[in-house]
Amino acid sequence: MALAVSRASAEEVAPFEHFTASVQSTYVWQKHPQFGSFYDGPSSLSSNQEIGYTLSATAFLGFRPWKGTEFFVDPEVTMGLPFSGLRGLGGMTNGEAQKAGSADPIAYWSRRFVRQTFGFGGGTIDQEAAFNQFAGSVDKRRLVITAGVFAATDIFDQNTYAHDPRVNFLNWSLMDYGAWEMPADARGYTRGLVFEYYHDDWAVRLGRMLLPVESNGLQLNGNFSQSLGDNLEIERGYRLGDQLGRVRLLLFRNQANMGAWKDAVAFSQVYGVTADVANVRTNQAKSGFGISLEQAINDDIGVFARYSKNNGQAEAYSFAQIDNSLSFGVTIKGTGWSRPNDTVGLGVAFNGISSAHAEYLNAGGQGFFCGDGQLSNPKKEQIFEAFYSAELRKGLWATLDYQRINNPCYNPDRGPVNVYSLRLHAGF
Repeated sequence: MALAVSRASAEEVAPFEHFTASVQSTYVWQKHPQFGSFYDGPSSLSSNQEIGYTLSATAFLGFRPWKGTEFFVDPEVTMGLPFSGLRGLGGMTNGEAQKAGSADPIAYWSRRFVRQTFGFGGGTIDQEAAFNQFAGSVDKRRLVITAGVFAATDIFDQNTYAHDPRVNFLNWSLMDYGAWEMPADARGYTRGLVFEYYHDDWAVRLGRMLLPVESNGLQLNGNFSQSLGDNLEIERGYRLGDQLGRVRLLLFRNQANMGAWKDAVAFSQVYGVTADVANVRTNQAKSGFGISLEQAINDDIGVFARYSKNNGQAEAYSFAQIDNSLSFGVTIKGTGWSRPNDTVGLGVAFNGISSAHAEYLNAGGQGFFCGDGQLSNPKKEQIFEAFYSAELRKGLWATLDYQRINNPCYNPDRGPVNVYSLRLHAGF
C-alpha cells in the first residue's frame, strides 16, 4: 500500500517547466458622438464625433533554468488612433492607448527582465500559469527581486477587480490610481529594480525605477540618481467571513526636470506670454500616495475602491493629468445566468486638480492632456463606466463598454461625453 501511495504522489507532481510561452492580442474600437462645448483649445477633446481604435499583440516568453530564477522577454506590436491625439481628458477612455502610439504598426521589446525568488518556508501557495508567470508552488514567506525592463503596474497596485484594461475596466482612472505618477515611458514601461517581501498575509514592495528624459517622453533617463521614481507599497491580506480581501498603501516620490504650475503662471505675468511649464522646468520632486481596497463578496462578486493624491504642484510627468482621484465599483461573474466566465463591471471615478493646477489652465496653459484655453470654474471630472465581457470560446472574449464623462478635463463648460467601445481580446 505504501508503495502504491508513493507512486500516486509521484505521478501527481507536475514536471518542472523550463520554458513558458503565451500570447495575447487586444483590439479596442471606440466612438464618441458630438457633444456640447462653449469653447475649446489646443489640448481639448474634439466636440465633433470621433472614432478611435487600438490594436496590440504581445508574446510572453519565459525561461527558468532552475527553481527560483526566471527570465522573461516580451516582444510587442501596437498601433492605434486615439481620440484627439490622446488629449482632452484626465481619465483617458482606453487603457491600451499609448502616448507614443502610431497609426502604423510599431514593434519593440516591451519587457526584458529577470525575477529571482528566495523561499523562506511558512507553507506554500499554488500559482497558476499566467502571462510572465510559471505555474507551481511558492513559499508564503519569500523575497522576490525583479530587475530589468517591465511595467510598474506589473508589480504595484495589483487590484484583482480593476487593473487590466485588456479584460476589465478601460478607463485610466479605474484601471490604476489616477493620481499616481507611475514611473513609465510613453508606452507605459520602465527600467528598474524592485524588492518584494511576502510574509504570510503581508507583502512589502520597494522599487526604484526610471522616468523619461523629458515629460511624457519615450526615452528613459539612464541615470538612477536623476530622473527616477521611488515606490513603496504595503499590502495586507485578510478574510471577512470566509471571503478574501486586501488593502494596500502606496507611497511614491518622483524626481525629474519638471515645471511647476505657479512658476509658469508667474513667468507668464512677468514676460507677457502664455503660461507654459516648459519655460520653468527645474529639477524637483513630486510625491503622493494611494490607498486601495478589494473585497470578495462571494465567489462571483467583488468590490473595489481606490483613493490617490499627489502634491499637485508640478506638471503631469509620466501618467495622467490628475492630482486627486477617488474610484470604486463592482464586478460580477455570470454564474447566475449560466455564463461563469462572463463578467459585468460597474465603476465610478471622480478626478480633481489642485488650485495651482486650475490657475495654470485658466491662464491658458497647456498640459500634456488638458488645456481648453481657460478654466474659470473647475469641477471634478466625473466618470461612469459599465462593461459586459462575454467569453465567445476558450481564450477569446468580446466586451461591450460604455463610459459617460462629465466635466472633461475639469471643465463644466464642455460635455458630457458619451463613449461607446467594443473590445476583442484573445489570450493563449
